[in-house]
Amino acid sequence: MSNAIADVDLILQRAYRWARETPDRTYLTQPFGGDRVEEYSWSTVIDQARRMARHLQSLGLPTGSNIAILSKNCAHFVMTDLAIWMAGFTSVALYPTLNAETVAYILEHSESKLLFVGKLDTWDQMRPGVPADMPRIRYELSPPEDCDAWDDIVGRTEPIDGHPTRDGEDLALIIYTSGSTGRPKGVMHNFEGMSIACRGLQRALNTTRDERILSYLPMAHAMERWLVECGSLWTGCYIFFAESLDTFAHDLRRAHPTLFISVPRLWMKFQLAVNKKMPPKKLNRLLKIPIVRGIVRKKILTTLGLDAARFAGSGSAPIPAELIDWYRALGLELLEGYGMSENFCYSHVSMPGRTRVGYVGEPYPEVECRISDAGEILVKSPASMLGYYKQPELSAESFTEDGFLKTGDRGEIDSQGRLRITGRVKELFKTSKGKYIAPAPIENLLNTNDNVELSVVTGSGRPAAHAVVLLAEDLVPQLSDTSVRAQVEKDLSALLQSVNKRVDHHEHLQFIAIAPDRWSVESGHLTPTMKIRRSALEDTHGPLADDWYSSGKKVIWPANA
Repeated sequence: MSNAIADVDLILQRAYRWARETPDRTYLTQPFGGDRVEEYSWSTVIDQARRMARHLQSLGLPTGSNIAILSKNCAHFVMTDLAIWMAGFTSVALYPTLNAETVAYILEHSESKLLFVGKLDTWDQMRPGVPADMPRIRYELSPPEDCDAWDDIVGRTEPIDGHPTRDGEDLALIIYTSGSTGRPKGVMHNFEGMSIACRGLQRALNTTRDERILSYLPMAHAMERWLVECGSLWTGCYIFFAESLDTFAHDLRRAHPTLFISVPRLWMKFQLAVNKKMPPKKLNRLLKIPIVRGIVRKKILTTLGLDAARFAGSGSAPIPAELIDWYRALGLELLEGYGMSENFCYSHVSMPGRTRVGYVGEPYPEVECRISDAGEILVKSPASMLGYYKQPELSAESFTEDGFLKTGDRGEIDSQGRLRITGRVKELFKTSKGKYIAPAPIENLLNTNDNVELSVVTGSGRPAAHAVVLLAEDLVPQLSDTSVRAQVEKDLSALLQSVNKRVDHHEHLQFIAIAPDRWSVESGHLTPTMKIRRSALEDTHGPLADDWYSSGKKVIWPANA
């Protein structure tokens, strides 16, 4: 790489540094259920990782072997990565929401030699995808499994000698994409690229070892792996783990994060929770009163657990501009970022004081960006992948001749270098009138409505486009009340009119249909990072479209509603 950093500044060496300089300082805080919460110091984390590293080496696996992790985020996930790296191996993490078929595919494709099993909700559904003869090691928080336990191994094993390091060019991670279409691909990253990305993040956000971060998004995803795990190894800051969805609010208040990164869906849920307790009109009125404004802001942010957040970010999918404005009114500058698994998410970020609503920000240090003649965003990052595992032809096709990654996203750059995402290159569809439509900007408008959790805009080959919306989860139980149902229909009809006034005539939606069933990761309609799987949703709703178009209605309820 052209922007190499010294070996002493590679990520594994940074972890040794914190154990040497601040051995007793708490690094990881892990809830175990009930009132039990364990804190792991830097010396404990490195010691346990060194013991597990010796055990892994004792298994006689070939140098550079791939070791898999199947777990929700937890303290032992981080210790496992460290152990794998110390032992000279490569880490392969699987999303904790995959089905057995995908688990089997990734384990076979990655040629993983061993599997760490951790916190999981659906292990019984995943287990059939794991080869019966694959060695396994379980964490304390894992489902019952007849195999060696982490605590037993580290309790009987001496730590590995010295402080083994890795070369910058060594393969560190294979990140399997969440797969919004087709089979997941194995994105390869080395220690040098990861370390440069962490250094750039620290410089851009001025992060210190006093930062507090709550880890809850899948650590198998590049964004969480970089911002939280690798970022904390680089700066030496604190990580707090969430126990479950039911305890999330409590876990967030425990962490009291200074940095909080999420996806648009959760930012919307926070807003809906506030609106439920305080109607928007009342909140807007109170925020206009100078004496009261500060008190209201602090109370809401404290309730959310975000009163200490100095950097609040959103990524993984577009976020409505109106939602960003809503948080700004509360005194929280919600900043967008942009990146991909293929560049370890080290691409763009909105900088405080230089934001532009609707734009994902400017390039990180040492990152270049341009727009191709076809409108595609091209990015050259020092953290770009080595390629896709065992797919050299696809790897070559993913870059321009001068080394820019073809993102597959369409966009534009303003005069200050800030990037705006306008959709996916391959998401454009054509109506029967021969007009092309980019669905993402229209979906962004729909998603600002309190009734709507997610939406998909489609209509290829139809006279006009239409939208299918997933109603907000807390709204569904209330629909048995005819007055509530009537109000929802009235609101969605108004939303349809509002959206159509804001888009070009050929982009007008003919109707809004309400999804007949919940969309979830398990149903195959969402990726593990809560992005919609467009093709899966179109396959599900396609058979209903003829009746929808012929109905003549503007808001269409499902037959089972």
